Amino acid sequence: MEVEKVLSIITINYNGLKDTCELIESLPANDKSLEMIVVDNASTQDEASEIERRFPHVTVIRSERNLGFAGGNNLGIKAAHGKYLFFLNNDTLLEVRGKRLEVRDLILPLINRLENDDKIGMVCPKIRFTWGNQPIQYAGYTPLSSITLRNKSIGCGEEDHGQYDMPHPTPYAHGAAMLVKREVIEKVGMMPECYFLYYEELDWSVMIRKAGYDIWYDPAFTVFHKESQTTGKASPLKTFYTTRNRLLFAQRNIQGASKYLTYAYLVSVVAIRDMVKYTFTGKTDLAVAVIKGIWNFIKQ
Repeated sequence: MEVEKVLSIITINYNGLKDTCELIESLPANDKSLEMIVVDNASTQDEASEIERRFPHVTVIRSERNLGFAGGNNLGIKAAHGKYLFFLNNDTLLEVRGKRLEVRDLILPLINRLENDDKIGMVCPKIRFTWGNQPIQYAGYTPLSSITLRNKSIGCGEEDHGQYDMPHPTPYAHGAAMLVKREVIEKVGMMPECYFLYYEELDWSVMIRKAGYDIWYDPAFTVFHKESQTTGKASPLKTFYTTRNRLLFAQRNIQGASKYLTYAYLVSVVAIRDMVKYTFTGKTDLAVAVIKGIWNFIKQ
């Protein structure tokens, strides 16, 4: 008799074989109530076959073209059988206060958070960077400000002394690690694929909250994030999509005259500031990426 899948862990691989394998190796291979799904987003080499060879218990889906973060995860959603879906970046590692636990035990407090309140549709753990003294990356988000769309990741850059060990609601999930009820996806829909990279989890969070669900941060365990191993910390690719997608997020989520004030701010203040900064620091490729991001949004 087949055991019902409680948890589906979904991760995207794009030219990241080493990171993906390290993540899979940190997960148990013998727990029949969970499944691991790897979506290979058209890696340059056939990394999907290598992952299948090394880890026969893992479901590997090979996409012939790069579908982006949302598109890749949506492929994973379609293949998943779990009641809960845990989206993990492939450049993350799991740990809980220095102890090695089974994944279900590790994630159980987050599952309980979802189970104990019908209004909670998504929950994220604490996220810390892997480098240096492993500072905090995410302990929830502040709301986006009107017009400027500015917000901050709570605790980002701080050493972890337990100051953010109280669970609390948060307006947005962090795409590196987020646990979602299947019923939420069935009601709200899958991740918006129009972004390709960056901002899709913010938009999805807005969709989920508009449907009447809450999003929570719960530091019951910690995910360690290598951060930007795929795109680079300051690459033309990242600059292009963050520039374009700020505007796209405003188009999809701000109404009335405020939308056009946001456009004006993002183009005349943020984009010009970035182009000047990149030009004077010799990073002309990043300045060009800003221009391309704006132009791509305009012509869509």
